Amino acid sequence: MDESYFPEKSKRKSSGICYSHHLRVDIFYAVIDVQLQELNDRFGVVSSELLLGMVNLNPVNSFANFDKGRIMVLAKCYPNKFDEVQIRDLSYQLDTFIIHMRAGNPKFSNLQGISDLEKALVETNLVETYSYVYLLVKLTLILPVATATVERAFSSMKQIKNEERNNMGDQYLNDCLVC
Repeated sequence: MDESYFPEKSKRKSSGICYSHHLRVDIFYAVIDVQLQELNDRFGVVSSELLLGMVNLNPVNSFANFDKGRIMVLAKCYPNKFDEVQIRDLSYQLDTFIIHMRAGNPKFSNLQGISDLEKALVETNLVETYSYVYLLVKLTLILPVATATVERAFSSMKQIKNEERNNMGDQYLNDCLVC
């Protein structure tokens, strides 16, 4: 692994790096680029913004991932729930919310997920104080369930549609064409 790496088959041109460097760096970067391209192809801009906003609400490690800007982008993905005034109020609530959460309240120090955050907000009666933050947490918890439900519905429709196509006979198709 410590021998010189030759990028081509020729042993005359040394690249100045060893095989271990080539495997750890050059190939690693290529694999990361392929995975990043796959993720970019799979998730659109809105999906990425939703996922990043959800991650930034995560209370693990005293809200280590908290990023107000990304959370505000998440809120803007719900225009029916947050208008201009509510977005502004959410911004103010987020400022005080993160200070309050990191202040050392034992209820908020060992949270393991967004669902724990929602439970702690209800138990400490902070739902009215941070009403827009609470609404955003609820929407974040609903999003995966709603997405899965819609995908199941489309999957069921696809199966029904395929069964109907397979069961259609020539007479049925001719009758449809007459109409």
